[in-house]
Amino acid sequence: MSAITTHVLDTARGRPAAGIRVALDQMDAEQTWKPVAQGATDADGRVRTLMPAGIPAVPGTYRLVFETAAYYGAQGVEVFYPLVVVTFTVGEEPHYHVPLLLSPFGYSTYRGT
Repeated sequence: MSAITTHVLDTARGRPAAGIRVALDQMDAEQTWKPVAQGATDADGRVRTLMPAGIPAVPGTYRLVFETAAYYGAQGVEVFYPLVVVTFTVGEEPHYHVPLLLSPFGYSTYRGT
């Protein structure tokens, strides 16, 4: 399993949000974001392969960038947040799951399991 995973649920439609592009970046020592990986949510709204299986994440600050404008645009729905950026800290634990609950005009996130 990837050390960092995510899951996007479209709370307005009551189903997983498939096809959302997601980028994973890590902040380096110079306080600059460096790309780590990218992917898209599957039919279950999950991105399970942002990092190679069995490779731990280096402790530090990361962010997930969710491209929500294209997802809602394909549905003909106006969106207030065209990008959702979730910044979080990785320590020594082997797995970090960062779910996103999404609607066209709001979102929330939490540390999952």
